[in-house]
Amino acid sequence: MILHTIDTGLFKLDGGAMFGVVPKSLWQRHYPADSNNMCTWAMRCLLVQDGNRLILVDTGIGNKQSDKFFSFFYLHGDDTLDKSLAAKGFHRNDITDVFLTHLHFDHCGGAIERDPSKNAYRPAFPNATYWSNEKHWKWATEPNSRERASFLYENILPIQESGQLKFIGNDGNFTQELIPGFKALMVDGHTDAQMIPHIEYKGQTVIFTADLIPSHVHIPVVWVMGYDTRPLLTLEEKSKFLNQAADQKYILMLEHDAIHECCTVVNTDKGVQFEKGFKLLDL
Repeated sequence: MILHTIDTGLFKLDGGAMFGVVPKSLWQRHYPADSNNMCTWAMRCLLVQDGNRLILVDTGIGNKQSDKFFSFFYLHGDDTLDKSLAAKGFHRNDITDVFLTHLHFDHCGGAIERDPSKNAYRPAFPNATYWSNEKHWKWATEPNSRERASFLYENILPIQESGQLKFIGNDGNFTQELIPGFKALMVDGHTDAQMIPHIEYKGQTVIFTADLIPSHVHIPVVWVMGYDTRPLLTLEEKSKFLNQAADQKYILMLEHDAIHECCTVVNTDKGVQFEKGFKLLDL
């Protein structure tokens, strides 16, 4: 098995929304905002190469939305999904599986593209099986008013209409293995049934933390995003997860952190804290 980082670009979100009730006087010391209180975030994906399987975990925001939509998020940077795949020697047609941690637009927007010849939508990975889970799919396709703006029908319904969608089963708190050594923890604080991949790699466990822990600054348990639908549940889920991560020496791959690609955590007398940051290639 080989793991590859796939960078799809940067975007901006309001610092207050990303840090919830944590005062700006605290979070800005660690993650600065611009003059409009917007912070820069990554849209980092993970490519898992294993035998004849090439599994892409999340897809970034994509490029099919309107200029007005993108103007809200200040997309910038030189990376794109296609450029990053090409840099690793791959094309989107090579992808065999697209594993979507959840269906918010910044995680699944790149899964679907416009078909200009038909003025319609089509899968951006024509040879891939798309993986979600039944519980989250229902949550996303029957959205609550809080998350409605994050679940865009053009990102989601065309996956099912294509016939390329499959639901992964679960065994207790974890999904079934997609391939040997690849399973995902199911968590519900950010959104219902988000999937957090756990991958056995080079004798270590690599966790793609998605929106359970979007950045290293969100490692303190009480630093919870304002976007989370059940913040108290996020507190419980983070506390349990981070204690395991510290005890088991997990490698955390951070989807939205523009500063650190990966990190480890350590137990201290002040709770679990950030230990060190590094690149996935350093493993």
